[in-house]
Amino acid sequence: MAKETHAFQAETKQLLDLMIHSIYTNHEIFLRELISNASDAIDKVHYESLTNHDILEGDEDYEIFLVPDKDSHTLTISDNGIGMNKDELIENIGTIAKSGTKAFLEQLKKAKEENAAVDDKEMIGQFGVGFYSAFMVAEKVTIVTRKAGEQQAWRWESTADGSYTLEECEKEKRGTTITIQLGKEFYGDDAEENFTDTYKIEGLVKKYSDYVRYPIKMNFTWEETPKDKDGKPIEGAEKVQKSEVRTLNSMQPLWAKNKSEVKDEEYNEFFKQQFHEWEDPMEVFHTKAEGTVEYTALLAIPAKAPFNLYHTDYEPGLQLYSRHVFIMDKCKDLLPNYLGFMKGLVDSPDLSLNISRELLQQSRELKTIGRALEKNILKTLGKKLKNQREWYEKFWNEYGKSLKIGIYNSIYEGSDTVDKLKDLILFMSSKDEKLVTLKEYVERMPESQKKIYYATAKDKETIEHLPQLETLKDKGYEVLYLLDPVDEFCVETIREYEGKSFQSISRGDLDLDDAESQEVKKETEEIQKDNGDLLKDIKDVLGDKVAEVKVSARLKSSAVCLVADANGPSLSMEQTFQGMDNPMFKAKRILEINPHHQLFQRLQQLHEGGKDSQEFKDYCGLLYSQALLMEGMLPDNPVELAQKLAQLMAK
Repeated sequence: MAKETHAFQAETKQLLDLMIHSIYTNHEIFLRELISNASDAIDKVHYESLTNHDILEGDEDYEIFLVPDKDSHTLTISDNGIGMNKDELIENIGTIAKSGTKAFLEQLKKAKEENAAVDDKEMIGQFGVGFYSAFMVAEKVTIVTRKAGEQQAWRWESTADGSYTLEECEKEKRGTTITIQLGKEFYGDDAEENFTDTYKIEGLVKKYSDYVRYPIKMNFTWEETPKDKDGKPIEGAEKVQKSEVRTLNSMQPLWAKNKSEVKDEEYNEFFKQQFHEWEDPMEVFHTKAEGTVEYTALLAIPAKAPFNLYHTDYEPGLQLYSRHVFIMDKCKDLLPNYLGFMKGLVDSPDLSLNISRELLQQSRELKTIGRALEKNILKTLGKKLKNQREWYEKFWNEYGKSLKIGIYNSIYEGSDTVDKLKDLILFMSSKDEKLVTLKEYVERMPESQKKIYYATAKDKETIEHLPQLETLKDKGYEVLYLLDPVDEFCVETIREYEGKSFQSISRGDLDLDDAESQEVKKETEEIQKDNGDLLKDIKDVLGDKVAEVKVSARLKSSAVCLVADANGPSLSMEQTFQGMDNPMFKAKRILEINPHHQLFQRLQQLHEGGKDSQEFKDYCGLLYSQALLMEGMLPDNPVELAQKLAQLMAK
């Protein structure tokens, strides 16, 4: 087959340009990424071989081989992993939107627009575009690969000029060989970073990839003076060249060591290499258990949440080992979904090497391990919340949404997740605008307060301007600010905390029981009765836009507000469902009018002049539109609203 030339996908070309010209300052990280990819490729062929041993073609000694060449100014990384065929080369190398390129570029663009600093390590770790880091040091990259089980090999080549070539070639064994033609500043004795120096490469492997579970090998050559039988150098003899293939990494599983023997730096480097992270983890869990089930677990909370953590394409799960032998990646059955952000592995001699995903779901051992891990993680989080508040709030900002979603999903899973998590969740509060636990909120409630009040909106500024907040502010009641769409679903699932039920300030009655509130309620009921015809006619003008129009007991200075019926979805829930293209859930809207506001008196005057007058109808429509706007919702017809406001202003 003749050589084919393909254009890179637009986003790929942008990424390559950034790799070469601007993003990264730490050039040496490219080697760690390529070694990690090679290790992943070997994992895949090993996993396939568990059910199809012939795929190994008699080559069962897994290895990664590095060849720095000073003469050709190249560095080659080879593996005998799964390899790739033509389609996979095009999909995985030529087109990389799947690995997060588009999101990567959007994040970078946003950071630049906001004039924010760009963290190289964080960005590459979040978006998984590490292969392309090779172009930081390369003038040209060549890939020769043959997929296990197939005979045809392929050569991929690019100088990052916007295109790449593909052609058939021969390769004796399965796997992938990547040859980097180094840029002139990355080879030679005078180079600040010489990636053809065997000792430089050895140091990088020790630094970044020491715990890779497959041998990383390299050939060392040196000159040596011959020695006599007593081991003494022979005087005057010419030096001879010697060579030796050495394994550069220890390959000793870090998790097999005693916790007391492992330094924090070793844990950090392990997670960076093993799980393609680029920052030290937020917290590490190293656990060994004996008894009914024996296992070792090494888990971590990454410093940053993956960019796609809440997307459908995110794959949670821990790695599984049996007696240090890798048997499965992304095992989803160990931890509950709300802990899907955890990275790590579990090694247990009680697990079979040939265990299938179907058997895993029924595995008693796995369920026992999972329950113990979940308990340990939640116990640690509870201690952090109590003793290291700053750490916990940092964790919450990254992963709090996962815990809230976990509470909401307990409706469908029928679990005791609510009891496990309700003391770990935080909400912004009207008190000092700080994060608060439900326990802290309840402990400082005034004796007269019977419910936990909350308000929903896209941001705290919107909540602070809600007219529904006025009465509660006057009474000094604390209000939780629910700023994420999942928040209200979360508190609705909890239902109550220590006997205190949750009450939205924009849903149903506030149920204030103090004497002053009861007096206001009584007065409001009398005004409602006296103005029954007016309220009925306002409802008739608005039609099915509202379910009811009533006099408000909650408003102080504002003229109007919109609330939802207590027995149905809230207005914010309705908007959330609409954003998910699911408009079937509609809030039962109630328009509340402040009877002490001058606009109410104006409505009474207009109504006395005739309920069918256009001016009366215009005022009804304007009040409803005003209520919508204060809820952060667009009026049904913004143009018509603007025209009517202009007409009123012109009078």
